[in-house]
Amino acid sequence: MPMGSKPRSVRNANQSRRFRFVLLIVGCLVVTMTFLVVSKPQALFLSNIGLGPSLLPPQSDHDAVNGDDRGIQGSHSAPVGKQDAQSSQVLESNKEKAEGGEKNVIVVDSTPNEETNIHKLQETKTETENGMSITSDDPSSNQEETHDRLALPTISNYTINDRTQGDGTVVLEHSDGGEQIQTPERKPLCDDSDRRTDVCEMYGDVRIPGNSSSIIFVEASKTEQKELWHIHPYPRKGDEACFKGVRELAVEAGSEAPPCTINHDAPAIVFSTGGYAGNLFHDFSDLLVPLFLTARPFDGEVQFVVTDLKNWWITKYLPVLQKLSKYPAIDFDKDKEVHCFKQVKVGLRAHNEFHIDPARAPNGYTMLDFTKLTRSAFSLARETLVNIEDLSVRKPKLLIIARKQSRAFTNINEIVEMAEGLGYEVVVEEADAVSDIARMAGIVNSCDVMMGVHGSGLTQMVFLPLNATLIQIVPWGGLEGKAMLDYGNPAKEMGLHYVQYSIAIDESSLTEQYPRDHPVFTDAMSFHSRGFQVLRSTFMDNQNVKLDVNKFRDVLWKALEHLIQ
Repeated sequence: MPMGSKPRSVRNANQSRRFRFVLLIVGCLVVTMTFLVVSKPQALFLSNIGLGPSLLPPQSDHDAVNGDDRGIQGSHSAPVGKQDAQSSQVLESNKEKAEGGEKNVIVVDSTPNEETNIHKLQETKTETENGMSITSDDPSSNQEETHDRLALPTISNYTINDRTQGDGTVVLEHSDGGEQIQTPERKPLCDDSDRRTDVCEMYGDVRIPGNSSSIIFVEASKTEQKELWHIHPYPRKGDEACFKGVRELAVEAGSEAPPCTINHDAPAIVFSTGGYAGNLFHDFSDLLVPLFLTARPFDGEVQFVVTDLKNWWITKYLPVLQKLSKYPAIDFDKDKEVHCFKQVKVGLRAHNEFHIDPARAPNGYTMLDFTKLTRSAFSLARETLVNIEDLSVRKPKLLIIARKQSRAFTNINEIVEMAEGLGYEVVVEEADAVSDIARMAGIVNSCDVMMGVHGSGLTQMVFLPLNATLIQIVPWGGLEGKAMLDYGNPAKEMGLHYVQYSIAIDESSLTEQYPRDHPVFTDAMSFHSRGFQVLRSTFMDNQNVKLDVNKFRDVLWKALEHLIQ
């Protein structure tokens, strides 16, 4: 081979190797571009115009649509619709960055003709004050990370513009002007956990058809699930004898209800004046005190809807009812209208007998608050007893509550004479269901000391001025605990001085019915285990009292000392 041909061969070989290397590089670029074009066209397009991937904020309990800075809450955000396959791939490719929490969000929806609209949501700060959402813009948020935003094409018939109602219901505004309701899970209509009363509370569209037994909570959307409660709106839960006189109501949730004929702005409280209404003690313990607990927080702006309505009962306690409600009561059983409310309570909150527990009561109400309201309702003159400084100027006034039938004083004249000898001005009054409550309230309020045998007449201590004295005479039969529960503890809670006097065997008329060695005297507590009816018939319905005036003189003297201290 000639000497000049060998360098030429080497040069040709080197050129061939460079050409093959260039072809390899070009081939790799073509494959890469083909992959990007086919699999990630949005990323390729947006990178060419200077936009990088956006970061989607994590879900939270706040609604981002109206300007919250925490993201889009899953259960309350507007529906986005079905995304196409390309946008799903973009979301997957940016999953790691989405966990970082970008400051700006791009939200996309579609109009009915599926033309994409892009809404930029600025970062905002949302505060909550008195149950209302307050939104404020943060200008500084526009200055940070204004790049890297991604448009997510979606197909939806709803614009992302929602509002939340007071009951938590989300209203989604349709782009064609309509609305779709998303109702969140709500708690049960009624609470049956209390040992004394069942109470239902409803907020929203509540309809009460008159002359029926139904109270209907109208669901925002049709649902196959039904909720139905049978409620006796009288707070003596489990007392079957009482409930024989209380109408059972059906409280239900459903999507169908009769149209409204009267709309009310004030909320409603539904209760019964059946049961033991008419007994003075139960009028207060079962109805007026629970009504105070349930209605007082509304400050008069509440409508009473009454089943088993007794006109005489309403008339008797009208001054108290008017302090609790500005509106005439609706007779649930006879009214023909369909009354519609935004808030309804069925049943009354109640604690123990004739008692308010401040820890459970709204606004920390006490029996002092209740007695203040009753004194105001009947326009009573004395709020507080003023101690007597000179007995020659004013005699202390003693009220004796007399009974006609059982537990009556058999020596009332002797008791009056003894009390007057101590310096009391004595007033004797009988109290029963037909008594003029307004007249009795005035008499009670004018007295300094009130005394009587265990029974409903003592309930009128609610009208006594603060610091007055209540004396309860307890009949024979181991009734001290019941006496303290019914009247002793309430008296103390009302700011009264309380004295309890238990009679001896010789002061009981039972000595005329049973021999001294009878279990009535030797084992009175055994009757308690035989049921309340036996206890009542033995020691309450068939027993009268003949006070030993010599012993009882000391009780009245101690009450007098309390007045002049």
